[in-house]
Amino acid sequence: MTTRLLLISDTHIPGRARRLPDAVLRAADAADLITHAGDWVAASVLHDLRGHGDVVGVYGNNDGDDLRAELPEVARRDVEGVRFAVVHETGQKQRREERMDAAFPDVDLLVFGHSHIPWDTTTPGGMRLLNPGSPTDRRRQPDHTLMTLALDAGEIRSVEIHRI
Repeated sequence: MTTRLLLISDTHIPGRARRLPDAVLRAADAADLITHAGDWVAASVLHDLRGHGDVVGVYGNNDGDDLRAELPEVARRDVEGVRFAVVHETGQKQRREERMDAAFPDVDLLVFGHSHIPWDTTTPGGMRLLNPGSPTDRRRQPDHTLMTLALDAGEIRSVEIHRI
C-alpha cells in the first residue's frame, strides 16, 4: 500500500508568516504522514498540523523549550519498509552525503532542514537525502517550497518539489 508523505521545514511562524500557507494545509490533508524538519518556532504550528494528520517532527535551532519538550532532535520511523529519519541540521553541503552515510548507516531516507534550500541527492551508500526548503521563508531561493513523496513496498516511488 502506498503511503504519501508531506515534507516541510523551517516554517518560522510567526516571524516569517502568521500561519501555514493554505497549500501546506491542503497537502497535509492529502498526506498519510506529515514530516517537519524543525524550526517551527511556535508550538501552535505543531498542534495545528496534528489536527491534519500524523506528524513526525524534530526541533530546530530556533525552537524553544516548549517544542524541545515535545519533539526529539532526531526522529526515526519505518514506513512501508523504508527506514527514515528526520533531523534539522546536517552541517555544510560539502561532503554532506559522506557525513550522513556515517551518521545514519541504518537509514534509507533522511529528511533535513535548516538551509531553506531544496535538496535531493543520493549518498554513495544509497541513502536518499531530502530537504523540502521552506513554505514560508524562501531566503535566497526563488520560491517557497514543500515536498511530497510516496513510499511503497520498501521503495521511494516518487519525490516531488512543489513551489508555492
